[in-house]
Amino acid sequence: MRGALILLIGLMLAACGADDTPAPPVPDEATARTIAQGELIGFTETSTGAQVWRGIPFAAAPVGDLRWRAPRPAPAFEGRLEALASSDRCAQMTTPLDQGQGIEPGLLVGREDCLYLDIYAPEQAAEGGDLPVMVWIHGGSNVWGYAAQYDASQLVADQNVIVVVIQYRLGPLGFFAHEAIRDTAGTDLDRGANFALLDQTAALEWVQANISAFGGDEDRVTIFGESAGGYDVAGLLVSPPARGLFHRAIIQSGGLDTVALEAAEQGGEAIVNPSREAAAEFAGGQTAEALRSASLEEIFATYHEGFAFGVELPRMIADGVTLPAEGIREGLTDPEWFNDVPVITGTNFEEMKLFNFLDSQLVRSWFGVLYTARDADFYDALAQYQSRVWRINAVDSMAQSLVDDGHEDVWAYRFDWDEGGRFLFMDLGQLIGSGHAVEIPFVFNRFEFFGRLDRALFTDTNAEGRESLAAAMGGYWAEFARSGNPGAGGGDFPEWPRWDDGGQLMRFDTPQAGGLEVIEGVATFEQLGEDLATDPRLTPEQRCEIVVRIEQWDRSAAQRVRDQVDC
Repeated sequence: MRGALILLIGLMLAACGADDTPAPPVPDEATARTIAQGELIGFTETSTGAQVWRGIPFAAAPVGDLRWRAPRPAPAFEGRLEALASSDRCAQMTTPLDQGQGIEPGLLVGREDCLYLDIYAPEQAAEGGDLPVMVWIHGGSNVWGYAAQYDASQLVADQNVIVVVIQYRLGPLGFFAHEAIRDTAGTDLDRGANFALLDQTAALEWVQANISAFGGDEDRVTIFGESAGGYDVAGLLVSPPARGLFHRAIIQSGGLDTVALEAAEQGGEAIVNPSREAAAEFAGGQTAEALRSASLEEIFATYHEGFAFGVELPRMIADGVTLPAEGIREGLTDPEWFNDVPVITGTNFEEMKLFNFLDSQLVRSWFGVLYTARDADFYDALAQYQSRVWRINAVDSMAQSLVDDGHEDVWAYRFDWDEGGRFLFMDLGQLIGSGHAVEIPFVFNRFEFFGRLDRALFTDTNAEGRESLAAAMGGYWAEFARSGNPGAGGGDFPEWPRWDDGGQLMRFDTPQAGGLEVIEGVATFEQLGEDLATDPRLTPEQRCEIVVRIEQWDRSAAQRVRDQVDC
């Protein structure tokens, strides 16, 4: 009986996740373009009429002697490029998130030749046009993710903008601090340690040089990214090589943390896999030649520590080249480093539920296919306090710092949608809620993102509210790209006020859950500690467990609330 039930549930979930395989795209002469690299042709997406070009190289392959160097210009096309498919991933380890696509975690996939981008333009976009351009930087802890995850055809059709989705080097290929690399630098930028940021900068340079051929305005470029992509947007805000290449910035669930150059290279407290230690293992030596000769298998085997996202290593390194030696947070208030553009920053109300959902200590698995929280009250409380820490660091403290320094064009938001569907006794609204990355399908207005989970999470029951919220979020994001001010989202939505000393931010939710509203108040660690200490849902032991779990992600935050909770 148990075996039959497992089979039945598995078949039902598979049906929920089954997608019709689309027909291969066909080149459309209407999308033929000529740029400095040569001629290329894309295709027209049938459901939206969007024009699409995929797999365009924006830099030379960073392989061989170009490993751990700043990207070099892309070579000319060999004949006419048929830009119909996204590039292979950048080299990475698969993660539990790949299971939604039927791929086992812990596999090395992708390649080093991966610096490609995809372009989405509305049907009416024409060469030499002046549409605002939005450059998407994907998330994945800077060790995972790829362009093919993101289809912006609906966003560009809805909002009349152009979207560029880029790839960049990940993990140890994207972040690596080593004396031998600096000593063999061919350019000043080769001496940096954040090669991922240099890839993103090269993509922005490519956009400046070429986007007019696709109907875009190179003087209205917005960078936007989520999670690690949000961290990267924050990094680009203080990165001198990126100055002048973008004109607005949106940080979705990002952050400002950096690792000191010496710690990234030599190691230190809480530093896992510093570069010299890792190099000794995967290269058997510390010379640039040995480092660049190591295979991908040797490199990633060294870094694979069983971390949820495949590898663990220092990222966002304060190298003094791509980022200030003092760190991102300090660079935001230093005119020598800060690229002064309008900024939106925000987080999701229950960010941490996506991560806690994968924790067997918090979630019970039934037959490996259905899940429930072991203690629903504790599960909710834990995620909310963890997520408030994220908000304080990524939103309130950043916004207040910018405003205090005289930068007026700062907006903030909180995403609250938690109406995910139910499947038998599994309630995704409670388990995932307004978790990390859940806002992405709303921004792109495309509810195909979590693989097999999509049809259980995004249902006919919640469709009307989802569509309303997606229209608002897409409208605000696009209006910000057009004008540098989200305003009323290009329509009749509520006016989104700038951040001020009262801490104004826009709350995003469906009409039945309160809709769009401006909420006030600056989130602080003092208030978080006070609320945790008096939360009636929790026992004293549970309060201390929350502090311990906060410490696993942010030691400094835990130290600031521990005394208030008496742990």
